Amino acid sequence: MGILYIVSTPIGNLKDITQRALEVLKEVDLVLCEDTRLTKKLLDHYQIKTLTLSYHEHSDLKKADHICRLLREGKNLALVSDAGTPGISDPGSKLVQIVIESLSDLAKVIALPGPSALTAAASIASFRMDKFIFMGFPPAKKKRKKFFEELIQSKYPVIFYESSHRILKTLEELKKIFQVSGCKFQVMVCRELTKRFETTYRGTIDVVLEKLKKDIIKGEFTIIVRKH
Repeated sequence: MGILYIVSTPIGNLKDITQRALEVLKEVDLVLCEDTRLTKKLLDHYQIKTLTLSYHEHSDLKKADHICRLLREGKNLALVSDAGTPGISDPGSKLVQIVIESLSDLAKVIALPGPSALTAAASIASFRMDKFIFMGFPPAKKKRKKFFEELIQSKYPVIFYESSHRILKTLEELKKIFQVSGCKFQVMVCRELTKRFETTYRGTIDVVLEKLKKDIIKGEFTIIVRKH
């Protein structure tokens, strides 16, 4: 039986990869990628010639069955996402579920820990993060209001992700909900973590919004909201 390695890859800076991850990516029979083009940049940087196969949120069950069949044949596979740790707000979690359900006790799934925007942001928060809630990406359309209402009701800090296309809209929506709640919140927004133009905005929602509107809205964002 082959092994499915869950390999964390850099969220920006290509140097943020473990020696173990590089060794596994070189040694496996196939690298399963969210986007083969993005993963190829990483593999080429480290002169890794391993073949790649796409696996993403739109992959059908036939692709998952093919992956399970490769594992049964004794092939060792590495699963990577576009950036960070697979399975964290990522389609990799579905593949792990399918592999374990399909192969049962024979399934060998091994995690190679490493970069994650979630833990990177939590590590630089200016408040205690020994307990927190992670909520992934807000829904694009339906259930957005419910998402934000659940967020502000949490007694622990809440971490979530947002794209550059929606970050201002999301913060404006949060501002309105904050006002209705009557509670005070601290906000931290991290942009382009580990990359050249990494920026962290801290303060009230008004302060953060004002700073963001003066800056370039680009890249992925990690947001932490904490009730006073």
